[in-house]
Amino acid sequence: MNGIAFPAWQGNHYVTLAELLTRLGSFGLGLRWRVECSEKWDLTAELERRSAGDGMDALTLLSLVAPGVQLIDAEASGFTEGGMPMVVLTEVDSSFWDVKVADEHVLTELRRHYPGASAL
Repeated sequence: MNGIAFPAWQGNHYVTLAELLTRLGSFGLGLRWRVECSEKWDLTAELERRSAGDGMDALTLLSLVAPGVQLIDAEASGFTEGGMPMVVLTEVDSSFWDVKVADEHVLTELRRHYPGASAL
């Protein structure tokens, strides 16, 4: 997987996990998702509970983190039904996003939306 890193704050706008999920488009919709969070509170406990086993579908994850949930030190991994990792979205200290994607076209689209991104 190739990846990019960019500041979570884009001007006055904070890029949330929900926003990144929508930027993945149809590529992310067919994946199963697991989320790990170092910060513990009600929502992160629910995310981790739903991440057990084969994870959750993208719409369930999106419903839990939309519209503006900000996580600290969290990682969301999207994988195929067979368990092949396709996307890893890592929120680093609510300051940066590290995004790794198996599909170069999706990565190109993310670079277009976040022009200050650097290669990982």
